[in-house]
Order: sequence, then C-alpha cells, then structure tokens
Amino acid sequence: MSQEYTAPEELGDPSVAAAEVPEPGAVTIVVPTFNESANVRQLLRMITESVPSRLPCEVVFVDDSTDDTPQVIKEAAQDCPFPVTVIHRDEPVGGLGGAVVEGMKAAGSDWIVAMDGDCQHPPSLVPELVATGERTNAGLVVASRYIKGGSRAGLAGSYRVAVSRGATWLTKALFPRRLHGISDPMSGFFAIRRSDITADVLKPLGYKILLELAVRSRPRTVAEVPFVFQDRFAGESKSTAAEGRRFLRHLAGLRTADPLSRMVVFGLIGLTGFVPNLAALWAMTQAGLHYLPAEIVANQFGVAWNFLLIEKLLFRDRRAHRHWADRTVRFALLANADLVLRLPLIALLVGQFGLAVLPATALALVITFVLRFVGTEALVYLPRRSRTARSTA
Repeated sequence: MSQEYTAPEELGDPSVAAAEVPEPGAVTIVVPTFNESANVRQLLRMITESVPSRLPCEVVFVDDSTDDTPQVIKEAAQDCPFPVTVIHRDEPVGGLGGAVVEGMKAAGSDWIVAMDGDCQHPPSLVPELVATGERTNAGLVVASRYIKGGSRAGLAGSYRVAVSRGATWLTKALFPRRLHGISDPMSGFFAIRRSDITADVLKPLGYKILLELAVRSRPRTVAEVPFVFQDRFAGESKSTAAEGRRFLRHLAGLRTADPLSRMVVFGLIGLTGFVPNLAALWAMTQAGLHYLPAEIVANQFGVAWNFLLIEKLLFRDRRAHRHWADRTVRFALLANADLVLRLPLIALLVGQFGLAVLPATALALVITFVLRFVGTEALVYLPRRSRTARSTA
C-alpha cells in the first residue's frame, strides 16, 4: 500500500497539522473513493463552505481508484483551509468498508465522520452530526433517510429504492437488538467517536460499514439526525449486482459470528441437503439400483450440497486455513461418519437406557448433529496449530 499526503502549502506538513487539531470536537472526515475524479473537487469545495472554522477539520481520502482521482485530490487540496490526506491502496481489501476502516485508523481527531465521495451526502450536516454527538453524549450519530425530515430522494429509480428498503428490512430483521434505535443501517453517512471504535474486531466486506460497526462494536448510545440523500454530482453509481452478492455474504458472516447462530445455520443447511439426497435416491432406484447402495451414493449428493453451502455461507472467511482438497476430504469423512455412528447409538439408547425407538432415534439425531457441527468447525475450519505452539504446549 502506498501513501501520499497532500495539503495547502501554507499549512506545511499535514501530519503535523493533523496532530495539532484540538480535542474534543475536532473532526476527521473519511471519504472512500473509487474513480471519483469528477466529484472530489466539488466535494472539497462543499466541505470548505460547510464546515465552520470553529470546528477544526481534516479530510482523509482512502482511494482505490484506477483513474487520476489521487492527482485531482492533490490539486484541489491547494484551495482548502484544512489538511487533506490521500491514502491510495494498491489492494482494495474489504472494499469500501475496508477503506473507511483504513481512514479511521489514520484519523487524528476525536470525531470521525464517514461520507461518500459522490456528493450525495451533504457536508453541511457534518457540524450537526458532531454537535448532536456532543450534546447527547452519543458514541455514534447516524444520518438517517428514514426519520422525520429525512428523504431518499437521491436514489435513482424505483429499483434502487426497492433494493434499499428491502436491504434495510432484512438487516433490521436479522439484528433487531444490535440495530435498535438505528432507522437507517444502510446509511454510509455517520459520525463516530474514535474511542468507540474497536478496529481489531471489524471485518468489513463491501460498502455497508455502518452495519459492520453497529453489529460488531456498537457504542452504547446512538443518536440520529435526518438527512436528504442528494443526487449524484457526476459519474455513475458503484452499486452493482456483485456488490449486492457481497452484501449478502457480509450479512451471513455477521449473523453467524457467534457459535449458537453458526450451529443453527449449519442445521438449516443440513436440512436443505435432503433435497439433492432424495432426488438422487429416487433417480437411482428408478434406474433399477438396489436401495442400499443407492442410499450410500445419494448421501454423497447431500454431503456435496451441504459442503458447498457451508463453504459459501458459513465458513467463507476460514477457508484459507486449509487447502480445499483437505477441507473436502475431512468434511466428507465427518458427514459419512454420522451414518456409521447413529445406528450403534440408537441401539445403545434402546438396549441400555430403555428408550423407545422413536425418542432414541430423535436423541441420536440431535447428538450426532451437535458432534458433526463441533467436528466440522474444529477439524475442518479452525486454524492449524503451529509446530511452535505444539512444542511449547
């Protein structure tokens, strides 16, 4: 990753200028950019006109562009009365959300405001976001389109409006406690105290960094202010189908962050495996294959289906710990061991503990499911212990 610092000449070294910004009340505006060269000059002009001199300010651009955006920022910064920093990332890890986290780490102020680089978030609201946080002693202040006085007017077309509303409903349904009091979890415009950020727990993926912050390290006190989502100044939206898929993967990762949730999703995925299993069993028996070998082969179809979904939805961020072939073999062995273990366990429960066949079967299913989940997480997806760790244990 390369870094370039730019600022008006009269301010000298921006790293020194940023360090001299008084606290509390000073604000660092973090702007992630990807090919926004047509917008950043206007954005800096709007920030200059909107943020009063009594509110010490610095702007940090975290840039993933493939065009001349960094150079345009450097030129536009010469007319700004505040320090401007450009961090250009050669590898856009975590997408827009990762860029915001990178900017937060570089911030030199007590308050950090995240906003987009396309001028759809009005910089005139920055002082109000900070003032609301100071007045209410909040750790997070969200600019919301969905409270009185707010509007999503800048969303282009009914399709984007529907997607935005659907994503908002879905996230609030999945995280009712963590998102309590946040009417617009999809907002990319918010202020947060630097002291309320736990950067090491954040795992941003895509452009919904507020959702990541609220779920993984939400401050106790949250406030909201209304804002009107503006029309894009220039260029085209970066919202694509690929970003939508990344958002859904992000949701799945957040929802399965705790062991109990992972176990529930593991079970739901297992239930869906009955569909390819039964379909394969029907096809093979219809073709004349004896039902016993057909059962064994059909089970592999269910195992393969479950493995693909678990890889994509449940343990996506842990796949790097082992080679894909190693993961595949281990998962298949554990999944088929379930069949081998279940029958002796049912016999033990019936013969030694006097259970009837039906409750014994149900209990055996629960026990083998829990063992399969624990075994899958521990033996397939947890990092291997290093030789050094083993030798010192």
